[in-house]
Amino acid sequence: MSAQIEVQSWHAQTAEDVLHALETHRDGLSAAEVERRLERYGENRGRPPQRRSRLRRLAAQFHNLLIYLLIAAAAVTAGLGHWIDTGVILGVVLINAAIGYIQEGKAEHALEAIRSLLSPEAVVRRDGRRRTVAATTLVPGDIVYLQPGDKVAADLRLFAAKGLAVDESALTGESVPVDKGTEPVAADAALGDRTGMAFAGTLVTAGQGEGVVVATGEATELGRVTGMLARVEVVTTPLLRRLNRLGRQLAVVILGLAAATVLAGMALHGFDPVTLFLAAVGLAVAAIPEGLPAIVTITLALGVRRMAARNAIVRRLPAVETLGAVTVICSDKTGTLTRNEMTVRSVATASHDYRVSGEGYRREGAITGGEPQADRALAALVRALVLCNDTAVDHGDPDAPRVSGDPMEAALLVLAHKAGVDPDALQRQCPRTDIVPFDSEHRYMATRNRLPEGEQVLVKGAPEVILAMCERAQRSDGDAPLDSDAWHARAEAMAAEGQRLLAVAAAPARSHPLHRDHLQGLTLLGIVGIIDPPRSEAIEAVRACQSAGIRVKMITGDHGVTAAAIGRALGLAGSDRAAVTGRELDAMDDAAFARVAREAAVFARVSPEHKLRLVQALQAAGEVAAMTGDGVNDAPALKRADVGVAMGGKGTDAAREAAEVVLADDNFATIEAAVREGRVIYDNIVKSVLFILPTNAGQALMLVLAVLAGMTLPITPVQILWVNMITAVTLALALAFEPPEPGVMARPPRPPRAPLVPSGLWSRLALVALAMVAAAFGLFLLERSQGRDLAEARTLAVNTLVLVELWYLFAARRLRAPTFTRDGLLGNPYVLGAAGLIVAAQLAFTYLPVMQLLFDTRPLGAGDWLRAVLASLPALLLVEAHKWWYRRQPAAGPVRAAGVGVRS
Repeated sequence: MSAQIEVQSWHAQTAEDVLHALETHRDGLSAAEVERRLERYGENRGRPPQRRSRLRRLAAQFHNLLIYLLIAAAAVTAGLGHWIDTGVILGVVLINAAIGYIQEGKAEHALEAIRSLLSPEAVVRRDGRRRTVAATTLVPGDIVYLQPGDKVAADLRLFAAKGLAVDESALTGESVPVDKGTEPVAADAALGDRTGMAFAGTLVTAGQGEGVVVATGEATELGRVTGMLARVEVVTTPLLRRLNRLGRQLAVVILGLAAATVLAGMALHGFDPVTLFLAAVGLAVAAIPEGLPAIVTITLALGVRRMAARNAIVRRLPAVETLGAVTVICSDKTGTLTRNEMTVRSVATASHDYRVSGEGYRREGAITGGEPQADRALAALVRALVLCNDTAVDHGDPDAPRVSGDPMEAALLVLAHKAGVDPDALQRQCPRTDIVPFDSEHRYMATRNRLPEGEQVLVKGAPEVILAMCERAQRSDGDAPLDSDAWHARAEAMAAEGQRLLAVAAAPARSHPLHRDHLQGLTLLGIVGIIDPPRSEAIEAVRACQSAGIRVKMITGDHGVTAAAIGRALGLAGSDRAAVTGRELDAMDDAAFARVAREAAVFARVSPEHKLRLVQALQAAGEVAAMTGDGVNDAPALKRADVGVAMGGKGTDAAREAAEVVLADDNFATIEAAVREGRVIYDNIVKSVLFILPTNAGQALMLVLAVLAGMTLPITPVQILWVNMITAVTLALALAFEPPEPGVMARPPRPPRAPLVPSGLWSRLALVALAMVAAAFGLFLLERSQGRDLAEARTLAVNTLVLVELWYLFAARRLRAPTFTRDGLLGNPYVLGAAGLIVAAQLAFTYLPVMQLLFDTRPLGAGDWLRAVLASLPALLLVEAHKWWYRRQPAAGPVRAAGVGVRS
């Protein structure tokens, strides 16, 4: 796309100066000029997103060092003509790749979702005539008309606005529609304060306007977010980083051990190369935990299903576990911590200050304080708020009222219900006869209504404007002179609580038509304070997160005073201080920015760049950051965060596609539940790893000892693959169903660099591996010394190996607690089911002819099974002895330090 116009501070210039700079005028461009500018600037559309092909997605599943080793092992066996071994190894690799390919899900659609926000058409003036054109043909200099319901198709500098209000929440995070005007603002004004601009992708909610196109396509504010999103680097999750690190370490150990074993075999016993290569392949197959990717994937998938039942939809599997690792949650305010439903919280009349209870647009609630039923000023104020109002609220569904119009005016109608007034009936009884619409220049609206006592003028608007128009204030016992200073002080106190204020006044109607010049000498009825209050469940969820050692930060595009008030209501740590604004962030150097990112709890009036930079600063400080949001402005930070959480109900497609998790109920409390589930999943993955590693190590150690002793291998590579993929995976999978450990949300987040295997448990893993070698290899040697057939001795060794794993499974359910309890033996029915399946699988492995052909096994007698049971049982006793010792270590031992739940 060709370069766009370089000037960016259109909001700081007068409309005439902008028209002059763009070489256009209010009659619009000519058709020929539009064609020239299209050629120069390109079409008004974003660059299509680059997608990864299905073939590349499939190839990515093989990009793992351990998988490379398995493929190399398959190549060696194929070169030696051992085709069954080759087929089984490649089968394992392909099954693992298929699981990863399927579970990865659909490709990233965030950029396409943002592009879909643009309107397909726009109403313009060209060649002096009004016409409707495709939005893609808009060019800088075009004159565009705006009316309610329009989706703004390009960035516009407004030169005409009458009652114009635009919903910019998706772009700026502003919780209510913004009143637009034509006057320039400061060059460094925040995006949400540029009232003379209308931005692409936003929605016109009221009034009419005209503006000149100043930017199209990728040069718009929406396009900038798209570009940021395309450049954002996706962060690897903590679990994947640990698994990759573990994989590299295992690969080094396996290759070194295999090479040392081959050299030792040649030097000590003069084995032929074919035998040694087979031994090396067997060693690699034994040591590589090829079942681990499948275990992790399935454990995560089970977590996805459980989280979906709690309204958290997971789009990418690793995010399930990452939620359990978060140390800080950066949350958007509107719609996440709050309901995104305006509510009147306070009312001030000349007689009293009142508080209003209830949430959102539901009618439940009350006006408390003083004697509201006896306050004539309050009754007059409520009546004026209903009559001087252009919005409707449908309470057909009491739990989900529907608003048609301005959300602040909807809150005023709900206040009337709480005061015992039916707005619909009152509007029918007191019809409107004239109106002065709201506009951003005068900042009030007025109506003339026919009341029982005669026609009256009712006015509502900004307190500083209305107070200047008033001479008296109504009291219950009659009117009194207006004390302007006292009313200004009361208004400032209400505003300090983060409330948006409206003052209401009235006067008898004059005979001539309603006109702004005649709205003087009014009687003040009172002031109402409106806010989008925090969800009650969000307050509890924030408290639960803080108890779990997770800091919560609020990052919003809303005003600083409002954000700080909501932060205090939520109980955010450090929210007693003023909110840090985007303008203050811009003035900081990198060191100050990093410090404030860690210490501050509330950030207000921030841009998409600020949100992204804050997440990056927290990650640079070693934090595992979750980001929640619902707007286009949140998308880059959602994508960059360790786990992005988008709102599924009121959120934009762009936010949902950039995030890993989508909340169906738009509720912060659901995030807390998801964090709990993520911790449970991580605990269970760690238990699976602790189960798989010693079993693989024991198998590899058997082969190493056999080569060093110059003996026949006690178990073949194909038999090892059977044990790893069929038995070990099935048994380890049962640990994915383990219930939550007690106090899972009472412990701090695990350190970001904590290893998968807690340091205090390596000795236990070594004991299990040695017990496995002693049982299986010892029994193999005993049988061979008595002249037992090689295939029969190997079959007995494999079954002994599996029995050791089966006993160890019961012990692995708890890291510290004893196994020989009712809960330890029967607490997880899936463990019992897995044990039954493995027994059946081993019987098939031993006795079915096709299995005997594939794995070179032989039938065993009852005495063989008895010897296998007796040889394998000591492994369980050794683990229980280790637990007994481990329970006597300090309570804040290495397991808790690693962040793994324990059961005492």
